[in-house]
Amino acid sequence: MVEKAKEKQTQAKRTVGQKRNVTSYDVAKHAGVSQSAVSRCFKTGASVSKKTREKVMKSVKDLGYRPNAIARGLITRRSNMVGVIVSNLNFYPEILSELSTRFAERGVHVLLFTLDHESDVARTIDEVSQYQVDGVVAAAHLTLEQIQMFEDRNVPLVSYNRSYQDAPVSSVCCDQVEGEKRLVNLLAEHKQHKFFAVVSGPKDSVVSMQRTQGAIDQMKALGIEDVAQVSGDYTYPSGRNALRELVEEYGRVPDAIVCANDMMALGCVDEARHSFKLQVPNDVSIVGFDGVRSAAWLSYDLTTIQQPVESMAEAAVDMLLERINNDQLPPEKRSFSGVLRSGATVKT
Repeated sequence: MVEKAKEKQTQAKRTVGQKRNVTSYDVAKHAGVSQSAVSRCFKTGASVSKKTREKVMKSVKDLGYRPNAIARGLITRRSNMVGVIVSNLNFYPEILSELSTRFAERGVHVLLFTLDHESDVARTIDEVSQYQVDGVVAAAHLTLEQIQMFEDRNVPLVSYNRSYQDAPVSSVCCDQVEGEKRLVNLLAEHKQHKFFAVVSGPKDSVVSMQRTQGAIDQMKALGIEDVAQVSGDYTYPSGRNALRELVEEYGRVPDAIVCANDMMALGCVDEARHSFKLQVPNDVSIVGFDGVRSAAWLSYDLTTIQQPVESMAEAAVDMLLERINNDQLPPEKRSFSGVLRSGATVKT
């Protein structure tokens, strides 16, 4: 039986010829179904009966057929690919994983474009357009002119974790200001905290600016005036450097440090422990923002604002695909509240 089956497959392949690739037309003819039925079998979510699918899949195996994504794109005028533009890869590997999984579940492929700095996005937009993606999720700040470029090219755009009040662009964001208020309020509960410090991120990061200003504004609202500020670049080493810079400039270690992201906060924690021989949180309280996996490791147990990554990624994917399928949909802005993760880096 096995030998007969192999012989039948070989005969089927010879029938369509060895000098050209097997097409969906060949599969349809071999299976005795329409060409559109074959196409539906390879389209995620398409309606096709179990009997028809079984006949098509058997012919696919017999003929050695492989779907041609490029040819299908020429017919549908879609590449079935979306671009994802990201900066700050210290945090976004987790976001990328969530986005990639959700797009894959919907049969959509992801092209990743990374930025060393958010200000590099202009060069990347031209690169993205060369691939004729169906839409873009941008986890980087865009100017109004750059947003208009996507509009002019009829490429749907969803901004991830960046919100624009003066531009008609869909966005999914975590409430940065609200999160910083909760962190500052938590630190302010402890009267031993007199000298506060803020470690901001890159100067061209809108998210960093929102978080930094949110923390400073809340400190002022609470009457906290003794506040130092230094800059980092979102990386672990810059967090270590930030604490050294604070001590060198102000002559003492702050009582409480608010970092614009978790990676810099982890750097501050290690610098305090290993270079200054301090106990965290007994000698200094340190908080971050994002909720990266390493922040929950037992050696850190960082107090931070954890972004609802799963919900935000799901919203971004849904919003983009809806606008790919219907370009008449108006812009939509969705904001998510972060969750305060009370770790072991703040005095209790």
